[in-house]
Amino acid sequence: MTITVLTADDQPLMRSALRMCLAAEPDLELVGEATDGLEAVELSIRLCPDVLLVDIRMPNLDGITVTQLLTARAPATKVLVLTTFDLDDYIVDALRAGASGFLLKDAGAEEVVHAVRVIAAGDAVLAPQVTRRLLDRYAHRFPGPTVEPADLLRGLTNREIEVLALVARGYTNAEIGAALTVAASSVKSHVSHLLAKLGVADRIHLVILAYETGMVDPGTL
Repeated sequence: MTITVLTADDQPLMRSALRMCLAAEPDLELVGEATDGLEAVELSIRLCPDVLLVDIRMPNLDGITVTQLLTARAPATKVLVLTTFDLDDYIVDALRAGASGFLLKDAGAEEVVHAVRVIAAGDAVLAPQVTRRLLDRYAHRFPGPTVEPADLLRGLTNREIEVLALVARGYTNAEIGAALTVAASSVKSHVSHLLAKLGVADRIHLVILAYETGMVDPGTL
């Protein structure tokens, strides 16, 4: 199956590098290139790419605003944010806006291709441990709980609640399976059910939801 990709960056050299990277892969198709945030939104809505690669800093609309607009207007398009710094202050804002992950702008071609495929498959491009460390560092920027934990957990099975708690603490599927004495494949199924029941796109947003409801406190293990 071909994965369609749109890139958005105001730097011609970066657009050229991404173009060459994607062109080398038979299962990836570059359907458009945007030079600013406004064009990124317009092209995404018109072309409906599977994945948008967007620079976090662009003219007219920045990557965070682009992500917010596409989450509302084109939710089928997964957003992968490109940034210059590993723990950029804007990353958490981008994730909360609906981005499915981020890459450094100096990532190699293999990393970019892998990230696009992972995002298109509905997963997130952040290792669970990195997600946890990132959110711990920036959790003070989150608003107070907006949903009561009891409301969040209503409709979940006991096992799903256990899995959610461990996902929120940065455990991989294999680690969750070992902790709960179940197969990793079963954990994957539970995570899929959690995504569907809680209406979030990927496990990054499960973690964010756990923070925002007070299920997890910054710095706790």
